Amino acid sequence: MKIVATNIGERREIDWKGKIVTTGIFKFPVDEPIFLDVEDVKGDAICNREKHGGIDQAVYAFSEKHYEYFKELYPDLDWELGMFGENLTLSDCEESELHVGDTFKVGETIVEVTKPRQPCMKLGVRFNDMKIVKQFWNTDKSGVYFKVLQTGYVKKGDVFELIKTDKTKPTIADVYNEKRLKKNM
Repeated sequence: MKIVATNIGERREIDWKGKIVTTGIFKFPVDEPIFLDVEDVKGDAICNREKHGGIDQAVYAFSEKHYEYFKELYPDLDWELGMFGENLTLSDCEESELHVGDTFKVGETIVEVTKPRQPCMKLGVRFNDMKIVKQFWNTDKSGVYFKVLQTGYVKKGDVFELIKTDKTKPTIADVYNEKRLKKNM
C-alpha cells in the first residue's frame, strides 16, 4: 500500500433539503505532508466527535482502486480523491487482507488497523444522493480506520511497511460484513 493522496477537509455547513448539516466530509488533496496525531489528523475538520476521530478512528484510509466501482454508479460527478472523506487515499487497500491489529510503519508514523468505516448520511450529502449510503453498505469497499501509535508526518508516495500481523484476527471485510448483517443491509 502506498499513499497516492493526503486529504484534508474544512468545516462546512450545507443546506440539505432545508436542514443545515455541519460536516467535514468534503476533503481534498493537499500538497504538503499531513500530521497524524493520536485522535485525528491535524488541520482536518471533525464536526461530530461522537462518530468521527478519537483514538480508534484517528485516520481514515480508502483505496484508489475502489473509486472505479463507484464512478460507474455516479459517472456525472466531478470525481476527486478524498470523495469518500478519507484522509489517505491508498494505491491498493484490500479490506479482505487487512486484519484488526495489523501494524504498519508509514512516513514518520506507526499506525494500527482498528475497524471499517460505517457509512452515514454525510456520505450521501457529499454525493448529493442518499442512495450511496446503501450502495456503500452493499459492497466490501469500506476503507479502514487506523489508530496512531506513533505520531508524525506522512506524505504522498509514502509506503506502508508491515510491522506485525495476526492472521487469526478478523479482517476488516469480516468485521464490516458482520456489521452489515446486523443492520440488515
